[in-house]
Amino acid sequence: MSPSPHDHQQRLEQLAAFIRESDQILADWDDYSDQHTDLDGWPHDEDSYAQRAGARDADVWKAFNRIRHSAKALVATAEAQLQRLPAQAIQSRWVWQLSVLESALDRLNVHQDEWLVTRDSLHPSARPGTELYDNARARRNAEAWPELNEWASAGEALLEIHRAAEKAPSPLATTPPVRVPTLPASASHTITVRR
Repeated sequence: MSPSPHDHQQRLEQLAAFIRESDQILADWDDYSDQHTDLDGWPHDEDSYAQRAGARDADVWKAFNRIRHSAKALVATAEAQLQRLPAQAIQSRWVWQLSVLESALDRLNVHQDEWLVTRDSLHPSARPGTELYDNARARRNAEAWPELNEWASAGEALLEIHRAAEKAPSPLATTPPVRVPTLPASASHTITVRR
């Protein structure tokens, strides 16, 4: 069953919010990293740097977690839209980006499943705020970092495909088009992140 236009609109808005939020988190990280490393990229204070990297990972995970359950539907809808687009409306990178997003989502789900098994195996006294619990969760966040970064970088393709599908003539269109949130120009570039 395909999502209603209203449901899909909400998913697209959540995706756009994730991209904006993750771009800001990554820009803040770049600023922090530039100020707290030497010219060779070595941190001045390794413990503080590691804590800040952990906070970055947790913030991006939290931002993505709001769309994680609808991410598969977003990719599937974009794949269906792409099949209906005329060839001249398709960006060659979109197929590759959809594949990247799908693979990243599969790996993120594995990270989450492994975290749940780990969490459930912890001693009952291990709760949020305890070192054992927080360290295990931080490991999940750090391991998920590459995939979260892929979603932050390639996720805009889903918005672009939807905009192209809205503009394409379709004799099958029976519902009004869904408005796609537009990202600011600064959010449409890939941010290189140092670890």
